[in-house]
Formats: sequence, C-alpha cells, structure tokens
Amino acid sequence: MALDDLVTEGAGVGADAIPNDLDAFWMPFTSNRSFKKRPRLVSRAKDMHYYTPEGRAILDGCAGLWCVNPGHNREPIVEAIRQAATEVDFAPTFQYGHPQAFRLASRIADLAPGDLDHVFFCNSGSEAVDTALKIALAYHQTTGAGTRTRLIGRERGYHGVGFGGISVGGIVSNRRTFGTMLTGVDHLRSTYDREHQAFTKGEPDYGAHFADELERIVALHDASTIASVIVEPMGGSTGVLPTPKGYLKRLREICDKHGILLIFDEVITGFGRLGHAFAAERYGVVPDMITFAKGITAGAVPMGGVLVRKGIHDAFMKGPEHVVELFHGYTYSAHPLACAAGLATLDLYAKEHTFTHARALEPFFADAIMSLKDKPGVLDIRTVGITGAVDLAPKDGAPGLKGYEALERAFHEEGLMMRIAGDTLVVTPPLIISKDQVGELVEKLGRVIEKVA
Repeated sequence: MALDDLVTEGAGVGADAIPNDLDAFWMPFTSNRSFKKRPRLVSRAKDMHYYTPEGRAILDGCAGLWCVNPGHNREPIVEAIRQAATEVDFAPTFQYGHPQAFRLASRIADLAPGDLDHVFFCNSGSEAVDTALKIALAYHQTTGAGTRTRLIGRERGYHGVGFGGISVGGIVSNRRTFGTMLTGVDHLRSTYDREHQAFTKGEPDYGAHFADELERIVALHDASTIASVIVEPMGGSTGVLPTPKGYLKRLREICDKHGILLIFDEVITGFGRLGHAFAAERYGVVPDMITFAKGITAGAVPMGGVLVRKGIHDAFMKGPEHVVELFHGYTYSAHPLACAAGLATLDLYAKEHTFTHARALEPFFADAIMSLKDKPGVLDIRTVGITGAVDLAPKDGAPGLKGYEALERAFHEEGLMMRIAGDTLVVTPPLIISKDQVGELVEKLGRVIEKVA
C-alpha cells in the first residue's frame, strides 16, 4: 500500500479509535495470540489512571512499567517536552553537545550518594546495563588489569534484554532461547528463601550470608579474573525480592577486598520507588556504578544512563586530549527531548517531595498489601517501598495460567492494571498514590485473587 493510501485511510480517525488490525505489531513480552483475541487497550492517561478507548478508567497499579513515578501526563513534563521540541529536535553528543545534557547530568549526580559524580547517558535500562558492563571491562584494561574479564550476576536477577544483560541476568525465560550468550559469566545465589522470609515487610532479617557466595566464586575463578558484580537492590521483574538486611554491605566489603567493581542496577529502584533518589542511599552502600532509566523521565521519553564514581571516570582521562577515551555511545544519548523531560521530572519530584511521600506511605502500603495473606491460594507476600508482590499457588500442570487469568480479570472486570511474573501478582503504582487509592487497589486485587483461586 502506498504512503498516500495510508494517509487517506487514516484521515479523520480519532485519537481514541480502536485499531481494526492488531496483526502487524509483534508485541514485546506479551502472549500475542491471547492478547489479540481480547485486547487490553488504553488510549489516554492522567495522574493515577489509564483510560480505555471506550473511556473506562483503569487504576494504574504498576506505574506503566515501573516508570511513571509522578503520575501520568503531568503538565510540567508535557510542557517541557513541547518547548524543547520547538527549540532543537536533535543534537548529536558525539563530539558536540547541547546545554540540557550537562544540566541534567549535574542534577542526577547531585542526587547520587558518595562520589558517583559522572553520568553516561543512553536510552533504556538494557542499554544502561550493557554500558556499565563495558565500562567495567574497559576500566580494568585501562588500569593494567586486563585479565579481569569475568562478570558476575545473580540468579533471578533481571538486567534487561541486551546480550550483556541476559548473560548476567538470572531469569530462565530470558536466557534459554538465545544460545550461549557472553562467555565468562557466573552467578550468585538468589537471596530469596520462602521458608525463612515468607510474609516479610521490607528487608528480611534472614539472608545476609548469601553475599558470601561471592567468596566461593572468587575461590573458583580467582579475583584477578573478575571485573564486576551486578545486582538489583530489589529484584523487581522476578517478583519483588527485597534485599536481606546487611546483604549489600557485605557484598561491598567482599568486592573491596578483591578489587571487584560493584554495580547496582537501579533501573527500577531509582527515583523514589524505595523512598530515596537511589536505593543505595536507603542501604548506606556506595556502589562503583548505578544504572538508571524509567523514573528519570517518568517514562515520557525514553532515557537511561550510568552513574560512575569519580575514580573510575578519571582513570580514562589520560593520554592525548584529542583521543576518544571510551569508544561507546548511542545516537540518541542525551536526546534533547529526553533531557527536557528529565529536568522537568526532577523538578516535580523536588517540588512535591515525592521521595519523602513514598517513604512515609511505605508502612501503610505494606500493611494494606499484607492484608491479603489469608486470601485463597496465597503462598507469600513481599513488600518494600511502594512495591508489593503476591505469590499464588499455580494451577496443576499449568504454571503461569493463574497469573495470566488474574491479569485479564483485573483489567476487564476490576479496572486495574498490574504486572505478573508467572503466578506472582505485582503492584508498583505511581508514587503519588493516596491512602484511599491504596485501599481501592487492594480491594480490587483481593477480588481478583478470590476469583482465580
């Protein structure tokens, strides 16, 4: 079909019209055939809600995809993007720059703990992880420790969908289809142990010793071969796995002992999800790098990045000044519209004290989610920050089916958007959620659990 035909066909179609052909879009992380039989479509969003093309309100229980922390379509962010689009549509950051990129980097660095003073921009969490892993490898090459090439992840960890991310990640569905991935990768044991941690609010008391698994890996491979360890301060995509008390501090100590770089993947936990700008602050640990994305622009424009400690950055700033120090980057690194969205989002967080609100709301949110523990089929509930997960007993011979049925019922019958990880129901609403809306969310979730039991 010619472009003119497409334009003619689309003429006069309202923005809220339901598309009459769903076939062309191969949807990511979606059961496409089931979705297209009974679509879950949204066409508008504001504050705490999405709206279907028919106008039905859907309470957003997952902040879009962990990213819309200040709520949907906030006017300061919308206006900043609109204004930026009228000034500069695109500016390269290879050998050139634009002022907003430097302003945003400074603002992010000011929020970070310790000497995490430098920001490398990209466009997503997946790119941020691959960037951090490449910086780790390049740093050891630059400092004369080129034998340090091994990367350490963790079982049940999620670090995006690039080959680096799935290699250090530990979710089987993300790994089994794509061959051998990167070589020289090992994994720490998962920190989740239901027998000792079930129905925990916040960080479980049990599990700090899981960090000692790194000593076993060092003994197996020798520290001189290990470049970095990457972990999430809270395992998000695998079903909300809070870090045990003391675990991250112990991991920091072991990494320091053996000269290993420690990377926190804060793509989910950054920008208020755990009540602080970064979870590193909550846990009193300064990693060598922090990856971020999602909440930096409230999801309005794609953006990601890596915060890097001063000593790592400065190790590259040697040799002739005209020579590129790190051969890495993306066409859209620090895109002008993304930078405008990021600056406006940070302004909104500061003006509305979003992180403080999340921290104050956490006990109420935890109690509300935990009230579901006696619902039929509930095996465990975990909460930390403004995040909760409910594990349901799976149907015999059909793992994941109950979770999918819950997703469908929540959207079509209860007007609730949530996430699932197999048979785990996950709620991570925008951080502006009120106590009344927490109550509404839990009521809807409770009815869903009862219906799929």
